[in-house]
Amino acid sequence: MSLAILKPPCVCSNDAVFRYSPKAHNVVPVSAAGYNSCAAPRGVRALTSGNDRVTLKRGVNYFICSFPGHCQAGMKVAVTAA
Repeated sequence: MSLAILKPPCVCSNDAVFRYSPKAHNVVPVSAAGYNSCAAPRGVRALTSGNDRVTLKRGVNYFICSFPGHCQAGMKVAVTAA
């Protein structure tokens, strides 16, 4: 899975783009606790297109892959947006 953050010189919001194979991965936004424990809360919607754009909120934004064993193997990212 790769992460591309769009930055200036474009005039844009703080967006993150996740590109990955949807047959092998997904992206789940989680809290800091979910990030640390590799647990997605009930009812959270996983992103599954393989080319997902997420508008980041100010501060730290946490994402994990919820496929079995992936997060535990390190497939997670914390992104700080100013």
